[in-house]
Order: sequence, then structure tokens, then C-alpha cells
Amino acid sequence: MRYCKKAQYRISIIMNWQVISMKENQDILIIENLTKTYGTTLALDHVSLSFRKGEVHALIGENGAGKSTLSKMIAGAVSPTEGTITINGKQLSSLTPVQAKELGIGMVYQEFNLVAELPVYENLFVGKEIRKGVFIDRRTMIKKSEEIFREMGVSIDCTKKIKDLSVAYCQLVEIAKALLENSQVLILDEPTAPITNKEVELLFQVIRKLKAEGIAIIYISHRLEEIFQICDRISVLRDAKHIKTMAVSETTREELISLMIGRELSQEFPLRGKDFDYEGAKTVLKLEHLTNKYIKDISFELKQGEILGLAGLVGAGRTEILRAIFGADHVSAGEIFVHGKKSVIRKPGDGIANGIALIPEDRKREGLMLFLPIAHNMTITIIKKLCKFLLISRSREKKQLDDSVKLLSIKNSSLSKPVSDLSGGNQQKVVLAKWLSTTCDIFLFDEPTRGIDVGAKKEIYDFLFKLKAEGKSMIVVSSEMSEILNLTDRILVMHEGKLTGELRYQDATQEKILTLASGFGI
Repeated sequence: MRYCKKAQYRISIIMNWQVISMKENQDILIIENLTKTYGTTLALDHVSLSFRKGEVHALIGENGAGKSTLSKMIAGAVSPTEGTITINGKQLSSLTPVQAKELGIGMVYQEFNLVAELPVYENLFVGKEIRKGVFIDRRTMIKKSEEIFREMGVSIDCTKKIKDLSVAYCQLVEIAKALLENSQVLILDEPTAPITNKEVELLFQVIRKLKAEGIAIIYISHRLEEIFQICDRISVLRDAKHIKTMAVSETTREELISLMIGRELSQEFPLRGKDFDYEGAKTVLKLEHLTNKYIKDISFELKQGEILGLAGLVGAGRTEILRAIFGADHVSAGEIFVHGKKSVIRKPGDGIANGIALIPEDRKREGLMLFLPIAHNMTITIIKKLCKFLLISRSREKKQLDDSVKLLSIKNSSLSKPVSDLSGGNQQKVVLAKWLSTTCDIFLFDEPTRGIDVGAKKEIYDFLFKLKAEGKSMIVVSSEMSEILNLTDRILVMHEGKLTGELRYQDATQEKILTLASGFGI
């Protein structure tokens, strides 16, 4: 009898534990057969997935795989052509943004929806201001704003204007906005793309806290190392279809890449071949004591056929060096020599005339004209070359476009469509095509693979080595340590606008670079 009671007690404990486990793993969001078509284009093809309370669920795939379409349908920004969305047991065939918020869906987009001139607390309560009679109750709004950030584990001055915050804190303000709407499902679209490694850890702390409170987080990212750090499960999309969902502990980086691109990625970075002959190579670009309000006393040489890396923390001045060389930023002192000749470069036109091309970090705002056709974006730099008797020769233009599309494998349905229709990787290829059609032989790459999927990254890496083999010279700025270590022949490290060290790739390590980048190696 005593044994039976003990057995019953154990069974009771097990059953209680199972109930608790079931609650913890309860699906809060279920999508079934979600489909979206735009004319003849299938953007999402009968995708079925579930998302649990208190989990971080990664949504990964190449650009154009359907991640954005799926997340926008969940957030109510896009209506499905077919399928259903079930939130907390309530099944719907479509949602509006207002309905999605009311049902507890919050989304933080890549482009922030914040008013730069307003303080943090006003951004949180815009459109839902707290009032005392006819007057706005700013004191209560500030107090509630501080409470929400305290719950997130973040210290922030809620009276500060958005324009005075770092990108990472703007990201946290967007998350706080979603939490004020009582979001139970939070979609984060490429949340770490614009922030530093140190800031990523702050974001991860917030995500872990939200997860512990039972919020389901859908995490969209191209950075696979982050997926393994922060996520519980992963769903892979490819060609608008759901390929596989698995626990993070049950997969590898190699398997994920294979699932995303539909083939094995034999080697992420190209093979180097023989070591670069720095002493024997011709100098194509030389800076002497280049100075402006961002950079101080910068001197170095770039050799023909060399890939020179610029490493450093965000704000170190890497981008500003590229902009000064290209003529996008004013130079107050110092000299630039191109192919041994002193050059006066005061504007981008001067840079182009000296055979210098800049592939900027923000391709959407600085590298492309998003609402113009793909074709116009690819040929804008060689309009004069394509003209015949003051008119553009259509045959010349077609040949140039065909050659560029073939060379760079630019995936498109029509070159007459806006370049904004393309994926991030193909947009980057269009920027490249624009410069490759010129006579430029010095290429300045600023974060060349930011926001690009693994398949497109591999193509960009291979193309950098193709340019190198053709004798072109490149300066590459990258925040991804693996790119700096595996692509470059030589690495210059910066800290607070100054060069703090130089490393040949054979001697470079992550530790050495970070030491110099933090200023400790000075």
C-alpha cells in the first residue's frame, strides 16, 4: 500500500511536470499554408510554421527566400493570398497592422520608425499620449518609459532626443515601443546589422530577459554565429518555401548553409595562392598626413593587386578615410598621390577622374537610386560612353548590361524594374556593375557584405579575388573579423581617427587586431 502511494505521488509529480513543460512549449503563433503572389511572382509558397512562448526562433534564408514577406504578413503589413494565421487560438485569414498590435504582435524593422527630434519618451507614446484633461502628462509618460526600460534591464535617459542616441539604443527604443503595446510575439528583422559587437551583447541581454518573461521572439538574421548564441530553434526558407525546422543543438553551420542555398558551400573564402609581394608591387595610391575633423595624420600606401584591410571599432574613422580618398569628405591637410602623381580630390567627380570607385556601406541611400530602373543604376557612370550623336545607343547599352549581368550573375526578372525590387546581394552587385563599367582601378569597399546572405557573400568574395587577379587594388572596411583575416593581404588598424598599427595577414590574429583597435597597442 505504501509502495502504491509512493508510485502515485511520483506519477503526480511527473504529470505536473509534463503540464508545466507543455505550457512552456505552448504554441502562441501558428501559420498554415501561408502563400503570397505578386502577379506571376510567388513570394511565399504554402509555408506552415509554429512559434512557442518563451523561445527565440530564428528565421533564416538567402535574400529573396521569403523571410520579409512572411514577417510582414504576421505583422499585418502584407495580406496573404492564401493560408491562415492563428494567434493565441484565434484563427484569421489576414491581419491589419492595428489588429496585429491588438493581438500582441510587435515588429522592429531594419529601418527605424522614430522621430529624431523628439525625446525617447515621446517616441514611445506617439499617437497614444497620456493626458491630464486636455494637457499631455509628460511626467507620467517619462515615468512609464523609465519603467519599461527598467523591466528590459536597460539604463537610458528617456528625455534624450533620438538623434543623440547610438543605433543600438534606437533599436532598444523600438523594442520598448513594441512592449508598450503588450506584445507577446516580437519580430526582430536583422537587429544587429547596424550595431557593434559590444552593443550586440546588450541587445542579447534584453532578448534573454524577454524570453524569460514568456515572449516569443522571431529573430531574422544573416549572421549565423548569432543564431547559435541566442536562438532555440531555426526555420530555414529557400525559394519561398519552408525547408526545415530544427533545434539549434541539432544542426551545424555547414548544414544551415547547405539548406539555405540548396547546395554545399565548398569553401566560404577563396584560396589565397602565393603570398602577395608587397615590396615588389607598384604603389597605386599614397596618402601623406591626411587630416580632417574625423581622421588625423593618416599615411599609408596601397599596392597594385593588393587587398588592404581597414579594421577598427565603429567610429574609429575607417569609413571617413574612404570618403576622404574619394572626395566625399573635405580634407583640411595632407596629400593624395595616385599612380605617383599628386592629385587634388575635393569632390567625388575628382575621385572618379582619378580612377577611384567607392562602394559605400549604405548602398540604398548612397550607392543606388532605388526607384530608378536597374538598367539606369548600372549605366549611370558611363552615360557619355554610351551616347552616339547626343543620344544613348540602345545597342551599346544592351551589350553593356548583358555583360554586367552575366559577369556578376545578377538575378532579376527585368532590368526595367526598380532596383529596390532586388535582394540586398543583387543590389550590391548592381553597385559593383556601375563601377566595373568605368576605367576605375582603385576600389574602396565599405562593409561590402552587410545585410547579404551567405551565398551572395561567397560570390562577392570570389569577385574581390577576381579583381585582385586582374591587377585592381582594393581597400576593404569590414566589421566582420573573418573577412578582414581571410580576404586581405595587409591590415591597418584604427582607433579614434588614428592608425594604431599594421599587420601582414600571416601575423594577424583577432586578439592582435582588437588590442590595436582598442588603443592598448599604441
